[in-house]
Amino acid sequence: MSAPQESSPAVRQLRLVVEAEDYEAAVAFYRDVLGLPEEAAFSGGDGARVAILDAGRATLEIANPAQKKMIDEVEVGRQVAPKFRVAFEVDDARETTGRLVAAGADEVAPPTVTPWESLNARLDAPGGLHITVFQELSTLEDRTSHDGFGTDAGRSAD
Repeated sequence: MSAPQESSPAVRQLRLVVEAEDYEAAVAFYRDVLGLPEEAAFSGGDGARVAILDAGRATLEIANPAQKKMIDEVEVGRQVAPKFRVAFEVDDARETTGRLVAAGADEVAPPTVTPWESLNARLDAPGGLHITVFQELSTLEDRTSHDGFGTDAGRSAD
């Protein structure tokens, strides 16, 4: 299977849709506290409501079970993450963690420096999401020069 041409991506946006029992609290947490700008909001009959928040650049991180276990061990010290976890890159992981906890998130693990040179904290947040907030401590170029880092395509050529 060949990769799509970079000049015409087949996917324009990754959108994670979360059903939140306490809609108002979830919107306030992600929009007002975490700082995701509201792009649009819609309402329909029977009280149906949705807010679409801009989370910046989206990526889909696919990890095998061993990698997921290793990340949990590094960031938390034990297996805690469900099958899905949402990660947000921020400028200051310590400050953001404090704000999110003050707004009602439960801290699962405090900001921790990882082997991949980021500062990561784990939280249980509104909407039933298990999240990571992370701050990159070095450039991607610096990180990819370390053993075990790079792209799968680059590793398969070795």
